[in-house]
Amino acid sequence: MEEFLQDLFAPIGPVTVKRMFGGLGVWFDGMMFALVFGETVYLKADAETLPTFTAAGSEPFVYTQRKRDRQASLNYLSLPAGAEDDPAEASRWGRLAIEAALRARAAKGPKKQKARADIGPGPWDG
Repeated sequence: MEEFLQDLFAPIGPVTVKRMFGGLGVWFDGMMFALVFGETVYLKADAETLPTFTAAGSEPFVYTQRKRDRQASLNYLSLPAGAEDDPAEASRWGRLAIEAALRARAAKGPKKQKARADIGPGPWDG
């Protein structure tokens, strides 16, 4: 699965895949922008990108909190159908997730932030 994810997001640049909480986290430039549980890839979203993901039929990442026995969700939505087999399309969506991660990092304040890497052109360019 790790090699698959690296190939899937190759147009973005080198990504790192780390095991976490029974799934996988996908990282670019020190930011987690995707997670994988089961066979589903979820991408980071925010108020700006949520409508775009929702319009494409993406579903939210939902899990059960064991201690409280209730459903909870994170700001991650599934990779739209058809993109899981197309690195160019998956990377287009991945760039949206990276932009959401950048906005989240900026909102946290001037903590030690790494310089932003070039993620290439995205749907917001022209």
